[in-house]
Amino acid sequence: MLKSCRTLSSPFKRDARRWISFSQLTIEQQMETSAFDSRPPKEDLLFGTTFSDHMLMVEWDQKRNWSAPRIVPYQDLKICPASSCLHYGLQCFEGMKAYKALSDGTLRLFRPDMNMKRLKSSMERLHMPGSDLNSDELLKCIGELVRLDEKWIPEGEGYSLYLRPTVIATHKFLGLAPPNSLLLYVITSPVGPYYKTGFKPIRLTADTNYVRAWPGGTGNAKVGGNYAPTMKPQAEASSQGYSQVLWLFGPHDEITEVGAMNVFFFLVNKETGRRELVTAPLDRGDILPGVTRDSILYLARHWGEDFDVSERWLTMGELQEAAADNRLIEAFGAGTAAVVNPISCIQYKGEDIDIPATGDLTKRIWNDITSIQYGTMAGHEGWSVKI
Repeated sequence: MLKSCRTLSSPFKRDARRWISFSQLTIEQQMETSAFDSRPPKEDLLFGTTFSDHMLMVEWDQKRNWSAPRIVPYQDLKICPASSCLHYGLQCFEGMKAYKALSDGTLRLFRPDMNMKRLKSSMERLHMPGSDLNSDELLKCIGELVRLDEKWIPEGEGYSLYLRPTVIATHKFLGLAPPNSLLLYVITSPVGPYYKTGFKPIRLTADTNYVRAWPGGTGNAKVGGNYAPTMKPQAEASSQGYSQVLWLFGPHDEITEVGAMNVFFFLVNKETGRRELVTAPLDRGDILPGVTRDSILYLARHWGEDFDVSERWLTMGELQEAAADNRLIEAFGAGTAAVVNPISCIQYKGEDIDIPATGDLTKRIWNDITSIQYGTMAGHEGWSVKI
């Protein structure tokens, strides 16, 4: 059973239709409770397999530009089989979470402005129209979606509601061309702690002939085409006993990312003799500008600790040498799902490089970011956004 719950009307309908407008949002509420009643216990939640009652949908076309946003019951999409998203990968997405604060029970998003900035950048990279959307208005609509499905957010630290904003081209055309129609939608999924029984360091292999991204490509955009080609090398790594692939690029084997995460190394720099936290820079266009990555860099630079924070290219040769000289302190991947994922081993040219795990810096980063997300520690302005 469905019913219309709310229409937020505005006298400025003409302007509102040019942009995504929260004032035009309508809500069609799901009254059937079977999905919620049959959800698994929170301890048994598997990432991305359980979905909440509602979704947000906003359409774009050349005549109307952005249509009025709608929150509707979670449902399958109906699109033309000629839609260009199905043939040419004209699709981009975001990954973010809504948290229930442990301090006061308020609902919060973590740095959502960064996700909106990256979504718009991904749309621009795919030459999608409508990339000048109003981020604040879209976030208000997403906030309303979260409030509507608040009961789906499990109680307790480590639990959250994963949000997946997605934009697909619905252009009914088999030719290769910029799309004349889009669908922006947001689905949500309750998720549990990434680490249920403490940190689980991962083992990586850098011995692969595949490349994740390259200068001038789409590595700095969150598009589906970046992920599908990694399935085969990931499966090969797993068959050899390694958790993920450490992606390299260039004749000097520069370290770029790990799996679908940014990657950090904490070591003693041979030239300066100082401790240094290192991650790949963004200036070449092949590194995803991760929200967690940016947060780690900000925190590390503002702690006032006696180590350097660098965005530079680290080669496997330099890493090998640091490990041999006992200058490699720790390493970790960073992303929305895990926050940080400690690394205990890297296979390179047939040999394993062992890395101490889990290090104190990894633990501190985990503690600070999760504390901000769950409202038990004050963060920088705009980081923990109440909705």
